[in-house]
Amino acid sequence: MAKYNITEKKEKVAAYRSLVSPKMMDEMQEKIMNIIVMQKKYRDKDYSAKKLAEELGTNTRYISAIVNVRFHMNYTSFVNKYRIEEAMTILVDKRYQKLRMEEVSDMVGFSNRQSFYASFFRIVGITPRDYRMHHLKQHPSMLVPKPVRKTKAKAKTKARAKKAEA
Repeated sequence: MAKYNITEKKEKVAAYRSLVSPKMMDEMQEKIMNIIVMQKKYRDKDYSAKKLAEELGTNTRYISAIVNVRFHMNYTSFVNKYRIEEAMTILVDKRYQKLRMEEVSDMVGFSNRQSFYASFFRIVGITPRDYRMHHLKQHPSMLVPKPVRKTKAKAKTKARAKKAEA
């Protein structure tokens, strides 16, 4: 007697996907790419499929169908893909080396660090921090030296040395 009743997962076919004509899909695909990628709406934490649908004068089911059929992923994965691509660029850019992961996450449109880390790991296969560290090991010339801070003890020692010289 089997303890668990495990059945094979069946691929669901959403009927509404076939209702969108190929011509309309082409037009909508281009408009979606323009808004999400060219206008960089993926950076907006609050830019949802609903807002995109409103902007395009359609509904979220059409958006979902088009993104699913044309990009082979759901809306969230589609948006996160562009966020992660930009994050990868920022993480290896010398100008942004001092940014914390929370700041990078915020810049590219994630609401919190956890979703950023989860999406990054799912897409890239390593954490954002590991990605940055690996890149810096590959390109040590990119490493920005940390400024040397004078401690009080060093300052006192220098002051004593000056007095001794005088």
